[in-house]
Amino acid sequence: MLALSAEGILPKVDYAIFADTGWEPKAVYSHLDRLEREIAKPAGIPILRVASGNIRSDALDPGHRFASMPLYILNQDGKAGMTRRQCTGEYKIKPIKKQVRELLGYPYPARIPRDVFVEQWVGISTDEFHRAKDADVKYMRNRHPLIDMGWSRSDCIRYLSSLGLADTPKSSCLGCPFHGNAQWRNIRDTSPTEWADVVEFDAAIRKGNARANATGNRLLGEAFLHRSRIPLSEAPIDHFTAAEWAALQQESGTEEDAEQLEEGVPDGCSPWTCRGEVAATQDDFGLAT
Repeated sequence: MLALSAEGILPKVDYAIFADTGWEPKAVYSHLDRLEREIAKPAGIPILRVASGNIRSDALDPGHRFASMPLYILNQDGKAGMTRRQCTGEYKIKPIKKQVRELLGYPYPARIPRDVFVEQWVGISTDEFHRAKDADVKYMRNRHPLIDMGWSRSDCIRYLSSLGLADTPKSSCLGCPFHGNAQWRNIRDTSPTEWADVVEFDAAIRKGNARANATGNRLLGEAFLHRSRIPLSEAPIDHFTAAEWAALQQESGTEEDAEQLEEGVPDGCSPWTCRGEVAATQDDFGLAT
């Protein structure tokens, strides 16, 4: 959407907003720098980077309030569970709303008049039109330009490739529990430093987040990043699950394409369209007009 706006195919937006959890893969930060340098600045579109903290360090800081990640839990009785997902709201949606309020000139807790709002673009393609929703606040009105243009995810990929951006990474926390096996393998096989980081974090949260433990709310069981509820260093990430296979077949249309797509296609996390274990489209920018 940013490139389409910069090229004049879509109207020029006033701002692009990137919500940074503080724990994105290095490839995402490098890509963001490139977008700013090669696309946004020449078009006069500021990219605003907003944040509510660093999700990794916050989870391990006993003195910091932590919005929980959706960790996989193995209870003492052997039953499986999962912690609540609060991270998207805290580390993505909250800082974006704060920035939008400031751009409108009504920082919290100021009341925003009914006729004052931004038009926010959300990058949902036609493949996922059912996920297009209205904003939950009146001062933000959602629009879905890719759906309006009739563009599918394949159309987006072709367009990015035409701009030399075929290697566009999807934004998500490095240690997001919603990663599929393909993403875990991608981290392990392409970035040993980042793999060591997520393995270390996985071990560190075995008893839940540090603040809960410090306040006497110790987890009655064990927490894990991988859905198998096995330490990440030992988890069966080389296993191609039926869910991954079905999702890739649906996306590609053929088994041959699915085999190719399965290799290292990372899941994504968008501020407005987090969809858990199913890979998201490249919709991690909020664009405001």
